[in-house]
Amino acid sequence: MCGIAGGRDAKKIIQHMEHRGSITCENQGFAHRLHSVVGRLEQPLEGDGILTANCEIYNWEHLAEKHGFEAENDAELLLKMLDKKGEDALEDLDGIYAFAYRRNDEIIIARDLLGVNPVWYSEEPFTFASEKQALEKEGHDAKELHPRQILRYDTVDEEISLENRSFFEINEEERDVDEIAEEIAGKFVEAVKKRIPEGDLALLFSGGVDSTMVAAALQQLDIEFTAYTAGIQHGNVNAPRDMEWAEEIAEEMDIDLRSHMSDLEEVEQVLQQTTEWISSTSVVKNGVALPFHLALDGDEKVVLSGLGSEQLYAGYHRQQGYLNRECLSGLRGMYEQDLYRDNVVSFRNGYELRVPFLDHDLVRHALTIPAEYKQDDGYRKYVLRKAAEKLGVPEKVAWRKKTAAQYGSNFDKAIDRISRDRGLESKQDYLNSLREEPNRRLVALTSGGKDSNAAIYRLMRRNNIIECLLTIRSENPDSYMFDTSNSIVDEQAEKLGLPLIIQKTAGEKEEELEDLKEGLRIARDEYGVEGVVAGAIESTYQRDRVERLCEELGLKAFTPLWQENPENYMRWLLGVGFQVKITHTAARGLDDSWEGRILDTESLETLLDLAEQYRFHPAGEGGEFETEIVRFPEEMK
Repeated sequence: MCGIAGGRDAKKIIQHMEHRGSITCENQGFAHRLHSVVGRLEQPLEGDGILTANCEIYNWEHLAEKHGFEAENDAELLLKMLDKKGEDALEDLDGIYAFAYRRNDEIIIARDLLGVNPVWYSEEPFTFASEKQALEKEGHDAKELHPRQILRYDTVDEEISLENRSFFEINEEERDVDEIAEEIAGKFVEAVKKRIPEGDLALLFSGGVDSTMVAAALQQLDIEFTAYTAGIQHGNVNAPRDMEWAEEIAEEMDIDLRSHMSDLEEVEQVLQQTTEWISSTSVVKNGVALPFHLALDGDEKVVLSGLGSEQLYAGYHRQQGYLNRECLSGLRGMYEQDLYRDNVVSFRNGYELRVPFLDHDLVRHALTIPAEYKQDDGYRKYVLRKAAEKLGVPEKVAWRKKTAAQYGSNFDKAIDRISRDRGLESKQDYLNSLREEPNRRLVALTSGGKDSNAAIYRLMRRNNIIECLLTIRSENPDSYMFDTSNSIVDEQAEKLGLPLIIQKTAGEKEEELEDLKEGLRIARDEYGVEGVVAGAIESTYQRDRVERLCEELGLKAFTPLWQENPENYMRWLLGVGFQVKITHTAARGLDDSWEGRILDTESLETLLDLAEQYRFHPAGEGGEFETEIVRFPEEMK
């Protein structure tokens, strides 16, 4: 795997990615950095077309034999497949990739469906690169290519067009849970096997069920590897639980483990780097990047990670209700939430990242598993834990409750301590101070109520720019998706100093989504947004449809309130400075006296008591009451 770049500034852009390979080559506006794992064939490669690729194609030898190609490695095989079949060749590939292929007057850029390998591009001028920061340093407005889109660039007319690709689908099949666990164990070993390199191998190891499953599979395959872990202990903070646990399990399973104990000075230095590397000030992303970066300390070229099991087997608290829909939603967003961070941090340490849980065969299988087997008997990832035992993972590991990497390593506490030492109110304020560029440029869906505005507030606090607001005005008072009484939005847009897109709809079920799509298209094309923020809390109907439209338009979807504890959420709203007015009620226990009332601490507690007494949703998620914001927190003005 390597680094790719292209366009007018290709030579300059590739210099900003020297960590992605030791050899730099350039040809016809394409540039490449080589991190050789399979063969040492310099790129760009020429055939009928020209190719620069960051790829790891696991079935390349099979495809070469099938098509009668002579190829030294997977990149050359990819070139020959594209020469022969065009983008139809992607359907035959088993692996991960991001590439640019030029033939005649057209450049095609594509990446694997889940987005393990990254590629970013700018429109004016047209350029592309493996990393956002490389484009930013040359002053380009970078957009991440959506994994489910293929980009075409006409070099004559200098126009970009995007073509959509299909994604995985849910296909539940009833069968015995033990049978499913056996299937998972077998498919997982095969997924690990195809990702084993010829040279030395590293493993990120926390001693949790996911990384220990990788270790157990490697031992079953008789593959030598070195495991790595990291943590921090400072002040009166306890020793990092993950490091202690990893060392205990490594000794029990005879795993060669190397541990790194960090300190606050090192963390502060690294954070100044990671925020630039991953082009983000996200507290979670940087908190996870720290143990990842600090753990890797070897000479191997490839590192395995247990990333992906939470999305496949419903390991997160926020995954409730329709579990396979939650899994599919998580898979859709992994490229933005997790994969770009891990890819970049890996290469900054000289490693290529491989993630066996994201093997496509394993993904398809996970979406056939009945939801009741994913959370059962008080355990998340229930069926995966049973599969882990079948692989030889110790029982105490298989059934250990999950601790997120940033917490189990104590790095989240370290960020908090540094923030307080710098006199800042929050971890987010501290990380925001380390980066001038915004994380993302977004359009916000708003009805003028509390949820849409709370979502806007959270994304703004996380160093994102809200470029515009989008409101949908429905003629149907019984609209499934939109509020009809949102005239307050005009006034709110003026208070926030933001442009407002008003999209009208007749409000017919499903058809109204096409009107929403048109509004989002305007936001994308006229304001250059790369994502959408929505205030969904529990409505799978709304969230899934917004995500689907985002997929079609190549946008990212953000729902920062999803599965928020409703009582805590309502108290938080007042605590950060929102002034919330109830405009309409439709629940037993809420009489006419509530309409027009502005919530304060006392009335809010009364509202929450009534919600418990009359069993309605404390945040009005079921339409029990409607709200509008009459005053915003100071940070939004």
